[in-house]
Amino acid sequence: MLIVVAAAILDDATHPTRILCAQRSAPADLAGKWEFPGGKVEPGEDPLAAVHREICEELGVEISLHAHYPHPSGSDWQISSGKTMRLWLATITDGKPHPLQDHYQLRWVDAAGLPDLDWLPGDRPIVSQLLADAVLAAPHQQTSPKQ
Repeated sequence: MLIVVAAAILDDATHPTRILCAQRSAPADLAGKWEFPGGKVEPGEDPLAAVHREICEELGVEISLHAHYPHPSGSDWQISSGKTMRLWLATITDGKPHPLQDHYQLRWVDAAGLPDLDWLPGDRPIVSQLLADAVLAAPHQQTSPKQ
């Protein structure tokens, strides 16, 4: 079984309201679909090291991993025949994200916007679970001061 690693990069570690989503540019059969950034674990590579490497290569940022986010069964997410994904919740600690490898664009998306993206089939159950678990809080209401 091939392990793929990815990060659901949140805008805030304690009260997240948005996730950084990446639109694929390659390969051709995946182009235009949205995903959580990440990639394959190299032979002999530790999955934690792989997720840090992949995010740096794809987005040009350093991240802090906060929690492993497994399938509700406790296992990795089955994303295709012969591939599973190990996902972590994370935040950016250094840099500004840019689509460097295999992506057209990046977008910060709130809970209401997540279902509107054309996700890779393997990422759709993860999006549904993130929404069911209310990982993203509603944005704080801004009120103007009384005069």
